Amino acid sequence: MRDENKLGVLYTTGAYILWGFLPIYWKLLQHISPFEILAHRIVWSAAFMMIVILFLNKRRHFIEEAKQVWQTKRSLIGITLAAIMISINWLTYIWGVNNNHVIEASLGYYINPLVSILLGMLVLKETFTRPQWIAFLLAGSGVVYMTVHFGSVPWIALLLAFSFGMYGLLKKLVPLNAMFGLMIETLIVSPIAIIYLLGFKEAYEQVEWLSWSTLLVFGAGVATAIPLLLFAAGAKRIPLSMVGFLQYVAPTIMLVLGVFLYDEPFTAVHAVSFTLIWSGLAVYTFSRMKRLRKYEARAS
Repeated sequence: MRDENKLGVLYTTGAYILWGFLPIYWKLLQHISPFEILAHRIVWSAAFMMIVILFLNKRRHFIEEAKQVWQTKRSLIGITLAAIMISINWLTYIWGVNNNHVIEASLGYYINPLVSILLGMLVLKETFTRPQWIAFLLAGSGVVYMTVHFGSVPWIALLLAFSFGMYGLLKKLVPLNAMFGLMIETLIVSPIAIIYLLGFKEAYEQVEWLSWSTLLVFGAGVATAIPLLLFAAGAKRIPLSMVGFLQYVAPTIMLVLGVFLYDEPFTAVHAVSFTLIWSGLAVYTFSRMKRLRKYEARAS
């Protein structure tokens, strides 16, 4: 059991580290349109996941789950909306990174857990605990402070947080195997991506076909799928409280990359805003861990 726990921490940490360093990958494709990168990411993610499913001999299970989704109207609508939400999230992230907004992108993934709480309250009628209210108010104050002092809303951060929050909510409403879910989602939006790649001449003109760019574009599916597979393998082996704690690894790496590798400005306003948001996350994380430990103690 202890070995399984260690393996779970290793897999989950690996997933978040890869997600944290993903801006470097997209920066290497900065000369290509974000829409084209997204289209390739969708198509090659579907192709790679199909290879994985065939390699693991899970084709029959995938077909059964896909049929079940297709035959259930609620599931089909839910997974289609999830595919749209994750596509919006991917496009926003790629655009933000390649237009020198890595710090703001990291902000989006810091506030994402609190956005998920808000969506849970509004949609699933979940109740707020006192620590959650405090956490939400602190994080909200950080966003408002940044908006007032910069004179503009940090829309990249908010769009990333809300699109991924909506994606998580829809996945909760339509529970699917992580591997099969990604396969179905990418298949749903793949026709649009293929039409884009075939229908726009610019899509071919921006890629130097006999270069590293070609490999990087085709590798977008692998870069998307591997962290997800690691996360799926790790999350089922460790407590939810540990998953919640480790999720801050990715935006922290992104923040460090934005400041020290890409020389994005980190001003006093950023410092105050991030401190408020980090304080909110600390309150939320520790209260959540405390509750989960009590629950686990009762269950044992």
